[in-house]
Amino acid sequence: MTDPQLVLAERVQQALGTAFGQEYATEDPLIRPSQFADYQANVALSLAKRLRRAPREVAEAIVNALEQTDISVEISGPGFLNLTLSDGWIAEQAVRQLGDERLGVPQPPAKTVVIDYSAPNAAKEMHVGHLRTTIVGDTLTRTHEHVGNRVIRQNHLGDWGTPFGMLIEHLIDVGEEEALSRLAAGDGNAFYQEARRKFDGDAEFEERSRRRVPLLQGGDPDTLRLWHEFIEYTKRYFNHVYDMLGVTLGDADIAGESMYNPMLADVCDELEHAGVAEISEGALCVFPPGFTGRDDLPLPLIIRKSDGGYGYATTDLAAIRYRVRDLKADRILYVVGATQSLHFQMVFAAARMAGWLHDDVNAEHVQIGSVLGSDGKMFKTRSGESIKLTELLEEAVIRAEAVIAERGYDPTVRREIARQVGIGAVKYADLSVSHDSEYVFDFDRMLALTGNTGPYLQYATARIRSIFRNGSIDPATVDGPITLGEPAERALALQLLGFGAIVETVAEVSEPHRLCNYLFDLAQAFTSFYESCPVLKAEEPVRSSRLALSALSLRVLLQGLDLLGIEVPERM
Repeated sequence: MTDPQLVLAERVQQALGTAFGQEYATEDPLIRPSQFADYQANVALSLAKRLRRAPREVAEAIVNALEQTDISVEISGPGFLNLTLSDGWIAEQAVRQLGDERLGVPQPPAKTVVIDYSAPNAAKEMHVGHLRTTIVGDTLTRTHEHVGNRVIRQNHLGDWGTPFGMLIEHLIDVGEEEALSRLAAGDGNAFYQEARRKFDGDAEFEERSRRRVPLLQGGDPDTLRLWHEFIEYTKRYFNHVYDMLGVTLGDADIAGESMYNPMLADVCDELEHAGVAEISEGALCVFPPGFTGRDDLPLPLIIRKSDGGYGYATTDLAAIRYRVRDLKADRILYVVGATQSLHFQMVFAAARMAGWLHDDVNAEHVQIGSVLGSDGKMFKTRSGESIKLTELLEEAVIRAEAVIAERGYDPTVRREIARQVGIGAVKYADLSVSHDSEYVFDFDRMLALTGNTGPYLQYATARIRSIFRNGSIDPATVDGPITLGEPAERALALQLLGFGAIVETVAEVSEPHRLCNYLFDLAQAFTSFYESCPVLKAEEPVRSSRLALSALSLRVLLQGLDLLGIEVPERM
């Protein structure tokens, strides 16, 4: 099948070349959906000044040169081109989409895409702040894999550094068995706080903790054994959270700070020998051009402190070098909080100065906005603590079960549906907002069966399944043909044809909310179709055509929700 917007863009570009010369054949036709036609092209207005002609005159020239097979066009206002596709063309493309296992999603030449996301701190529990980076990153991995790219997940755990001196000593004091059991159960925050209080108030414990750090960094066997156990049991907790969320991260995707530790000295040496880094006030720094502090002096990116220690910048530079040289990345996505924007701008600039990032490799910061409470402030408990992610997800499931409590399901089925609806609601509410925007966490809105919510999309999909269940029809066996006799049929078919382009766009611009908006529009289009166009009771050949539209809608909704990592109950 062919994306209608792409077809129209190509036709208009050909007309531009014919009407005004080939140098205009690559102009963006500025085609957008329109309430007055299927699409509207605004290119005549943008070109009028360059051509020194009135916009409407430019529009008339485009129309005269336009190949109008399967298209009707009219000029409106000062020079807008209203473009309407023929019903036959839309129906033909919908049948092709139904027969395409990829549902019209293009598959360009594969690239290697490294996606850095989730990245919790191994010494602490996952909280609501980890929700967005984890599920936005997971949606991007699913989308890139679906368009055919080779995706390498990287979970950059905070699993190294000086805090592990006090954590290992506290583990010894508590006893290995009890400490590891607590870590596996997700009690990392309390464990960390206990160690911190002892470190701040017990001089003997502080001294032991400080002595433990060089033992860890120097590879002392017993210290490394305790560290490995600490990390192993913490990973069990992380994996439990990932299972609850239904994300695709596993142990094989972990590439924590400890992995890069052996590379840091060499990274500093390479940057210094290349003249990229220099000593400033005892520290080794890179001064990327264009970055200045409040005093208008060049802003340093410190890669080795004056005491010889390394920081986040060193680890991130080591990661870029490894991902380009060893993983052969064409594109690197960092799904990390927006507050780290300046840090990543400077790290990317330093990597370009070093020659590790070049024209063939793109590094991008997919900025993640904050989750807010109803008061408009950071989402926390009443006591001011970060909300544990596991508790948040468990509450979502409990609330979802209350929403469907009166629907007559047996307890086992009800609990499974509640899990799918509750987790799906939380994920969709997050993904449907632009990733760099803040949003207010609101269970009532998330779990609503109306509006742009996960449960609404799940319900729309379950409704389509009920059509085939009631008709004892396997949707996989439906193959058309499709005819478009009613406005709701036509609107649904045209919406379906946009699926491939929207998936491709999400992969290109890293904006999952675009897919959410598309699926919501599709669900609304299907609802209008369902309410005005009987399916099972229709006479042939209308019945077969409407079954085909229903089957195609089901497949697109299921595929789209799967890219978002959202499960769909068989019934709701």
